[in-house]
Amino acid sequence: MSSPTTSPAARQANQRAAGDPSPDRRRRPRLRVARPWLLLAPALLVLAVLLLWPLVRVFLFSLQDYGLREIVSGESNYIGFDNYVEIFTEPMLWQVVLPNTVGFAIVAVGGTVVFGTLVALLLASLNRMWRAIVSSCIMVAWAMPAVTGTYVWIWLFDANTGLVNTLLLGAGILEEPHNWFTDRWSFYAIVVLNIIHHGFPFVAVTVLAGLLGVSKEMIEAATVDGAGAIRRFFQIIFPTLKPVFAVVVILSTIWDFKVFAQIYLMPGGSGSNRSVLNLGVWSYVESFAQNRYGFGSAIAVLLTVMLLVVSVVYVRTLFKEEK
Repeated sequence: MSSPTTSPAARQANQRAAGDPSPDRRRRPRLRVARPWLLLAPALLVLAVLLLWPLVRVFLFSLQDYGLREIVSGESNYIGFDNYVEIFTEPMLWQVVLPNTVGFAIVAVGGTVVFGTLVALLLASLNRMWRAIVSSCIMVAWAMPAVTGTYVWIWLFDANTGLVNTLLLGAGILEEPHNWFTDRWSFYAIVVLNIIHHGFPFVAVTVLAGLLGVSKEMIEAATVDGAGAIRRFFQIIFPTLKPVFAVVVILSTIWDFKVFAQIYLMPGGSGSNRSVLNLGVWSYVESFAQNRYGFGSAIAVLLTVMLLVVSVVYVRTLFKEEK
C-alpha cells in the first residue's frame, strides 16, 4: 500500500507493477470505439438534416388534418391515426392503387432482369472491341433522363401522330386511331416498356461483370458433355451468379416501387384517370391537387415503410454474400 506522500509518478509505477492499467491505456479502447463515429459524424449530421428530419416531418403531417387553412395559419390539427384508418378502409387502395403498384413492380422487375440478362449474354459472346461499342450504345438509354424517355414513349403511342398508330393504320390492323393511354392495361404496358428500356443497361452491365468471372472450363466441359445453352445457364451460370441476381432484383424492386415521373407524365397519369394511380402518384395527387397534405403524407409513409422492408431484405442479402 502506497503512503499518502507517494509522488504521482511513483503511484503510476506501483500500479503498472501491480498489473493495474494506466489511465492512458484505459482511454485507448474508448478512443478506438469512438474514432469511427467521430469520422462518420459529419455525414450522419448531413443525413439527419436532409433525410431524417424531413421523414419525421412527413410522419407528423400524416397525423394531422393538414390543408391550406393550416398552411396559412401555421396551426396544427392533430387527428391521430385517422388518415391511416381512411387509407386502409379506402377501396381505391385495395382495388386500384396497391394492385397497380405491386403488379407493375413485379412485371417491370421481371422484364428488366430477363432482358438485361439476355443482353449481358450477348455482350459476353462478343469480342472486346464490339463489346465496348455495344456497351457504350446501351448506356445511352440508362443516361437518358426519365422525363425525356417518357416523352419519347408518349410520342410513339400518341393517338393522332404516334408511330405505332401510324404503322398499325397503314397495315390495316386498325381502322381508326386508338388511344392507348385510356385503358389501364395498355397504359401500364407502355410504362413497363419505358421502365425496361431505361433500366436494362444496369442489369446488363452488372450481370456481364459476373459472367466474365464464370469459369470457362466448366462451361466448355458442359458443352462437351452435350449440355445446351439453356441447361448451361441454369446449371452453371445462374447458380454462380445467384448473389448478383439477388442484388439486381432487390435494387430494381426498390426503384420500380417508387416510380413517379414515368406514370405522372403519361396522359391521364397525373390524376385525371384514377384507374392508373400508384402509391407515389396517389400521394402527390391527394397532397397537391386535393390539398389534403396530411392524407397524402400518410400515403407517403406507407410507401416508405414498404420500401424499408425491401431495403432490409437487400441489406440482409449483402451480409449473406459477405459471409
